Amino acid sequence: MARRRRPPRAGALAELPPLKILSQIAALQALYYAGALVLMLFSSLVSGRGFRLELVLGWAAVRGDTTQGWLNGFMWVLDGGLFMSVAMVLIVIRSKLVLDFALTTHFIHLIVVSLYSGQVPRHMGWWLAMLASSAMGAALGIWGCQYRELRPVFFGGGGNSSNANNSHDGAIPDGDGLPVGDEEQGFSRGRGRGRGRDGAGDYEMVKMNGEAAA
Repeated sequence: MARRRRPPRAGALAELPPLKILSQIAALQALYYAGALVLMLFSSLVSGRGFRLELVLGWAAVRGDTTQGWLNGFMWVLDGGLFMSVAMVLIVIRSKLVLDFALTTHFIHLIVVSLYSGQVPRHMGWWLAMLASSAMGAALGIWGCQYRELRPVFFGGGGNSSNANNSHDGAIPDGDGLPVGDEEQGFSRGRGRGRGRDGAGDYEMVKMNGEAAA
């Protein structure tokens, strides 16, 4: 007997449409290379070296035996870890999808680098930089999205004034302008007359001094 398949949850396909996912991946990838271009150009100008496209689309410049190689690796960690985490908070929004997008961005970069250079990256420094970049980007992105998801939602303003108005509901001002307690509760919160719980008879609160009490 064939096993019956469970029907899809209502709205499941609408939550993750393929076109929306592809557009988010394209936007993140474009921001990833835009950030890398700015950082690599800045580091090249500061260090006095000429800028070349291989710094962004290649892997040979990221190595652990030269100072410039360490600087290039740090630029990639800064780009994929810090800059991309902010981009994912703004674009992805959902914390449970951040890890998938972070790994997808770096996997596409691996394919681009391999196609541009004609071979898979062989420097261990490049792999370590990409590993640190993806881990840092995923961690900060998840934290940022969770912080955004847990923020309280306020519907309209004037919360303090509404609370103040609610606190005086049922209070009837007396002749002096002071609020008096609800008559149905059988007590008075201020000066003036009150009515008993059973509605029969009126009473007036009189201040008693020490001699009268004695």
